[in-house]
Amino acid sequence: MRRFLSSLFGRFASVTVAASLACTGLGAPSTASAEARAKRNLPIVRDAEIEALVVDYVRPLLKAAGLSRAGIETVLVNSRDFNAFVLGRRIFVNTGAIALTETPNQLIGILAHEIGHLAGGHQQRLRQRLEGAQVMVIAAALLGAGVAIGGAAAGARGSVGAGAGLFSAGGSAAQRSILTYLRGEESVADRSAINYLAKTGQSARGLVETFQILEQGSLFDGSRGRSYLSSHPLPRDRIFAIEEAAKRSTPYARKDPPALAERHDLARAKIAAYAGGMSDVRRLFAKDPRSLAALYGDAIATFLAGSTAMALKKMDGLIAARPSNPWFHEMRGEILLDAGRGKEAVAAFSRAAKLDRSNSGLLRAEIGQALVVSGGTANLKQAIEMIQAGLQSDPMNGQAYRYLAMAYGQLGEIGRAELATAEGHWSTGSLTQAKVFAARAQAKLKPGSPPWRRAQDILAVKSR
Repeated sequence: MRRFLSSLFGRFASVTVAASLACTGLGAPSTASAEARAKRNLPIVRDAEIEALVVDYVRPLLKAAGLSRAGIETVLVNSRDFNAFVLGRRIFVNTGAIALTETPNQLIGILAHEIGHLAGGHQQRLRQRLEGAQVMVIAAALLGAGVAIGGAAAGARGSVGAGAGLFSAGGSAAQRSILTYLRGEESVADRSAINYLAKTGQSARGLVETFQILEQGSLFDGSRGRSYLSSHPLPRDRIFAIEEAAKRSTPYARKDPPALAERHDLARAKIAAYAGGMSDVRRLFAKDPRSLAALYGDAIATFLAGSTAMALKKMDGLIAARPSNPWFHEMRGEILLDAGRGKEAVAAFSRAAKLDRSNSGLLRAEIGQALVVSGGTANLKQAIEMIQAGLQSDPMNGQAYRYLAMAYGQLGEIGRAELATAEGHWSTGSLTQAKVFAARAQAKLKPGSPPWRRAQDILAVKSR
């Protein structure tokens, strides 16, 4: 996770009306192209532990919604903001939403709501509704609402006022029609979430608590009570609307299983450590500084501060407490890999992969990455096999392509190294760079060979 979080967790604006509508196709040829743009522009985080946790949360909800076979993915976004949204067939979850939810049930409530949007086909219907409105009028409305909500989230009251002014400059009837429609869809997603939680035997308390968190955070104070300025109903309105239904329809008093609560706290600890180091970890777990999660965050923060020996000692203590936790072994491997101790890292990653029930492609690729660091012809050939196995199940792992290119380069297979680099750029949406390296690869590969044809596939794609 460290290499994907090496840039600081910046304060990115929440997905406002403007961003949400841009993602759903305003001025875009298709949802697919909007998805591609969003993935290029969003700071994506890859972490096997947190991804496995979120997938475990999502899986039963997708089944309840009738979407279990729809190939829907979850994507982690590197942002402190409390937010989640859907785009195409992906559910995007901010790391801030994970860190700020104190229980699994709270995050599960958020995810159930987003799945309600997916199941309801809200993106498609919104595009159809926009087609019947004047584009410039709606653009003015979105700009004003976006500034207003973004300013409120950041506590910038001047921005809120400016946004309200821009908002009022457009055609108010069309603006209010679209935003009222959006608020209606939010309410539908809330009701759908309660339904999915009831079907899976889970409490909807977390969904209610989530809106209470939003209300306490005053994210929408800048609208000054004028809820039409927001694409979402005010938190207090939502709490009033769903609390009784939540208590009536779901096992409201049911608590999260202790093991799941522990996994959730471990994920929060990891995010806190990468976001703000030791100070954030201590702040997050001030009430229980000796909990397993607090100690995990402490070990990671120690590693990030450059104290390898101390970090390994702390991780060894955690492994002694939970020897079957794959992510403790993975983090130990991360520390060893960063220290250049490739052989030991291979052992740690291999142990993690053996214990991992999610069968993460990231872990298999990490074994290969450690083998590359170990060096030697035999290790490099095995590294290529492991990385390719990881990429087969997770082809969007840009880091793995870089290590694959290193392995091929050290073996003298420059054409394959160039191809791996091209595929890495392709996986991150950098089509121009992908084409550059694909052309370089083709010049060194046997014409007509499988690698040559893969390079040709990249070159054949038309740039948008």
